[in-house]
Amino acid sequence: MRILGIDYGKVRIGLSLSDSTGVVAYPLTVLTNKPDITSRIKQIALQHSVRKIVVGLPLNMNGSQGEMASAAQHLAFKLREDTGLPVEMIDERLTSWEAEEILKEAGLKRKKRKKLSDKIAATLILQKYLESKRDGNSG
Repeated sequence: MRILGIDYGKVRIGLSLSDSTGVVAYPLTVLTNKPDITSRIKQIALQHSVRKIVVGLPLNMNGSQGEMASAAQHLAFKLREDTGLPVEMIDERLTSWEAEEILKEAGLKRKKRKKLSDKIAATLILQKYLESKRDGNSG
């Protein structure tokens, strides 16, 4: 079962995709966040025969929800409505920072890191979700 992972951002939205066995997550693409974002994500989900969507929930470090968490929840709601697919959310604290660190360690220049960091963060979110399901945790 293919699962689509999403790293929500006000400007860019990173997407990742699991393999067909639901074991490994791969970077997919980065979309510009525009009013038609849910229809574009729906199209990608159809293209890749996605059966579930996982959206990162950007909680504050103390676990509280801020503006970004509310926006990500709104996107999850719209995707559930528009695609008819199950949509789950998973705590994504520090994934954007972790993605940036991975790309720095790979020796990529700032401009290249900026292009890649959102889909790497989406991959980290989805991989965390896949591992939590494999380990029998709720996420």
